Formats: sequence, C-alpha cells, structure tokens
Amino acid sequence: MEKILNEIVRSERIVVKVGTSTLTYPTGKMNLRRIDRIARILSDLTNRGKEIILVSSGAIGIAKGKLNLRDGDHDMRKKQAIAAVGQCELMYLYDKLFSEYNNTVAQILLTRDDIAIPRRKRNTQNTMSALLEMGIIPVVNENDTVATDEIEIGDNDTLSAIVAAMTDADLLILFSDIEGLYDSDPHINKNARLMPVVYDTDEVMHAATGSVSGLGTGGMVTKLEAAKIAADAGVYMVIANGEKPEIIYDLLEGRPGGTIFVPGGHSERE
Repeated sequence: MEKILNEIVRSERIVVKVGTSTLTYPTGKMNLRRIDRIARILSDLTNRGKEIILVSSGAIGIAKGKLNLRDGDHDMRKKQAIAAVGQCELMYLYDKLFSEYNNTVAQILLTRDDIAIPRRKRNTQNTMSALLEMGIIPVVNENDTVATDEIEIGDNDTLSAIVAAMTDADLLILFSDIEGLYDSDPHINKNARLMPVVYDTDEVMHAATGSVSGLGTGGMVTKLEAAKIAADAGVYMVIANGEKPEIIYDLLEGRPGGTIFVPGGHSERE
C-alpha cells in the first residue's frame, strides 16, 4: 500500500468527478454547503500547483429542483430543455463559488463525437491543455442539450475516465454516495466490507450494483467500467464518498481512503 500511496502523492494532474447525489439533497435542491466545500478544496489544490479538471453531473437534477419538477418520465425534448436550464444554473454557481476563492472556471460540454472523431478530440485536448496552462479549471459535462444517447446513459463516470486518459492525468477521483467499493452491496448487507485496493477490476465486477440514489443514473457498474479505462491509460482511480471531499487531502498526503484502483502497469501485489 505504501508504494501505491506514494504514487498518488506525486499526482500533478487530477480529474475529479462529482455526481448528482453529491451536489444535491434528496429533495433535489442544491447542496450549497457541499458544493462550496468542493470549490474551496479544488481551488486550494490549484493554488498548491495541481492541475484540476472537474467533471460534473447534475445539470438535469439541479434543474428539476429549480423548476420544482418531480422525477418521472420526460420525453427527450423536455429532458434537453431541462438540461439547458440546469447547465446554466450549475455553471453560474461554480463560477460564483470558485471566484470567491480567486480561481477561474471554464465550461466544456462534450458529445461522443468530440471524443471519437480525431480532429475534434485534438481540439478538445488542445483547449483543456491551454486552460490548465492558464491556471483555469475546466468544468466538463456531457452536452445533454444536443445529445440524445448520452442523456439516456448519463454516464459521466465513463466520461471522466475518458477525460483522464485523453489529458494524461495522473489521478481520477470519483465521488459517490458510499465510501468506495464493497465486497457486497452495503445498502443490503450490513456486514459488507470496504475494499481498500483493487488490482484487477474484472475480479470485483460481481460486487457492482446500480444507482440507488434515484437522482444520479450511474451506479457502481459504470464506475468499474471507468476503472478499466483509467487502468488501461495508466491512471490511478479512487472511488470515495462525496460527503467527505476532504479525502483528497488525505490521498495527496499519503493516507489511504476510499477504494484505490491500481493501473495494470503497476499491478504488483504487495
């Protein structure tokens, strides 16, 4: 474990993914206190010299809270309209909070074409690289207002892993609604045990479950799929509880937390 933690301590470029369950209360309204803590911590890390990329879900969830919409079936046209409201609200909040800590954010909305088509992928990489060089924090989300397949999948776990790979990040942190990956579903089994380190994602795929929050659409399955993408790119990944964003400090100071996924190239078991 010490060797793994030492590798994480040396991380310079870090992708942080936050989901709807981290950003909102069960009521659907924004959890302002937690969002402010995340903005403060990421700003502090930027001030320390770390390069931070924030991948943020939550546009549709936040818009539903703002518009007092109940969860239910909405056709694609309405989902895209709701997402447009939510993206505006989300970026307004990020801009306000990060500015209070003297940091600047920039919005990057992606579709699959921006990742799959080489020319568009290069443009995306160039933009992110330029922003990081300028000390600006990119805030990445799927472009739900124009996409249709992504809005159904809602898979920002996978998106965050792709972003980590395409930007040559050192570390990817996925904030979830639980402490990390357990050997069984902790919502069902009170004796479920947290797995501190995973060397082979395939070995633990049986422990995956779907989303239980009702607000986010990604579950543990998508996080394990993200872990595979990160591992193939040589990126360390951590699943941690979004209620405790300060765990980033623990990890960067050599203390364990959450579940750490070790890239294949560093899979020597201790």
